[in-house]
Amino acid sequence: MFFDPDYPDMPIPDAVDLVVEVADMMSIFAAQRLERIDGMRREALEDADRHGRALTEVIERGVRLELAAALRITEYAAGELISLAEGVVRRYPAVLASLEQARVTERHAQILVAAIDAVEPELRATLLPRARALALAEAQPVGTFRRALRVLIENARAVTMSERHETALAGRRVVVEAAEDGMAWLHLYAPMVEIHAIHGRATAIAKTITVCEGETRTLDQVRADVVCDLLIDAVSDAHPPEARGIRATVAVTVPALALLTGDEVDLAGGAAWAVVEGIGPIPSDRARELCGGADDWMRVLTHPETGMVVSVGRDRYRPPAALRRLVRWRADRCMAPGCGIPASRCEIDHTIAWEHGGSTALGNLTPLCKGHHTVKHHGGWRVQHMPDGGGALEWTSPAGRRYVVEPERRVPVFRPSGVGVAPF
Repeated sequence: MFFDPDYPDMPIPDAVDLVVEVADMMSIFAAQRLERIDGMRREALEDADRHGRALTEVIERGVRLELAAALRITEYAAGELISLAEGVVRRYPAVLASLEQARVTERHAQILVAAIDAVEPELRATLLPRARALALAEAQPVGTFRRALRVLIENARAVTMSERHETALAGRRVVVEAAEDGMAWLHLYAPMVEIHAIHGRATAIAKTITVCEGETRTLDQVRADVVCDLLIDAVSDAHPPEARGIRATVAVTVPALALLTGDEVDLAGGAAWAVVEGIGPIPSDRARELCGGADDWMRVLTHPETGMVVSVGRDRYRPPAALRRLVRWRADRCMAPGCGIPASRCEIDHTIAWEHGGSTALGNLTPLCKGHHTVKHHGGWRVQHMPDGGGALEWTSPAGRRYVVEPERRVPVFRPSGVGVAPF
């Protein structure tokens, strides 16, 4: 938003203001919103050209990021306008009222209604009120809201997560679905932890192969070929030597009390769940199994304390392995607005670049996916760690808007007993 020097009390809307204005009136002006989104993109490209930034794809990615952050929706949804289902209007008028007043986006409403519809009828009235699920929708970006809503529902359900997981586990299966042109889909219904581990290993192997000299396949193509090779031959001999021996690595965070008691524990009025990076809550007995498992699992026991400074200063550019793991564990996901890519698949970025004097320290490191890493460096965005923010980042867009991204969790602090109350 700009201000005319001759009329300081009359703000002049910029391209994003116009987009948000139309989004608030989307039921009436859907066509006009598309027109102004296109106008926002042209303005960003013209501005980039004037400032010598010729990476059109990067600028467009940055525009999409700003639109997603401004509307609190995913980047994919920023290019799609979805109508609200008829059932939303009939069954959940409070959600409709919130949408009509632009307190939530259509995507928030879709996620909320789908989740509430899936729970037991007697719980719906307790989950929906403004003080609970709807309040989360009105306060948080889509990705964060989806995860928080899942935890809220799990806490409210009468049947424990462990019992429901055991029931669902009995239905695990593999299904083949025929497709066109001699192709088919292979569907594997299995525990989410194993599915993410399978996908993570296949991705890690595929990324190693795609950088080999002469390789022309895309990441998706190589990943599919890797899965076929491993399932059919059970070996990786067909892969280059550097791609062999790669194993899945998953981080599971478990409250210490949950391991001791054997149950989900109640802290400050809410259950403290075991959480898997990029997945969310899992049953505590499954978490205890993972915490006693192989070295491929990174095990972290948490305590309700915050803070900690970890740094190797300017002695080295590349963070040591322990520091990289801690940076990823703290964030859990890419630290760009609304991004949900797991931190394990992200690059570790020096917020203040090394060549500009930035240190290799926890307070200057954050995980960014490749796309947002490129946007940060070449898309005209400014990124800084929030003072005393525990890892929170402030993104400032080319249009001057600021978006704060909070990490998933804080890092425990350990103080000498003589300083004050001991943390344990």
